[in-house]
Amino acid sequence: MDAHDLLTIGEVVDRSGFPHSALRYYEREGLVSATRTSGGQRRYERGVLRRLAFIRAARAIGIGLDEVRDALDRLPAGRTPTKADWTRLSRSWRGRLDEQIEALVALRDGLDSCIGCGCLSLARCRLWNPGDRIGAQGDGARLLPPALRRPPVG
Repeated sequence: MDAHDLLTIGEVVDRSGFPHSALRYYEREGLVSATRTSGGQRRYERGVLRRLAFIRAARAIGIGLDEVRDALDRLPAGRTPTKADWTRLSRSWRGRLDEQIEALVALRDGLDSCIGCGCLSLARCRLWNPGDRIGAQGDGARLLPPALRRPPVG
């Protein structure tokens, strides 16, 4: 690879929007890789920008770094991933994303009706939980759609 095809960490920061610390962290975690100059400076292949965009998209829909790493490990070694490679990876998350969209729409619509319903009566409120009856169903916000009850991913 020609040294002119490599990006400095500053160039990757500018192009990707990730801070320096995130790039170093993702490198330690094996999500991206860099080569080093004789002076020890990091250099990234341009393809790292695609990987970082994939990481950002995955994290935005709640995919944990372990799952992101597993997905990225399935990319072909020795060549730039194609559109088909990226499609194959993201397809497995489509159902989860559809479920989250449906849950968010239900939450939005529920909030609209709750805030503006005008019922002015806890006896008719769908969210009222007298005596914490719903607590017997388990921990967490049980009235939220299931996709929004998942624990945060790390």
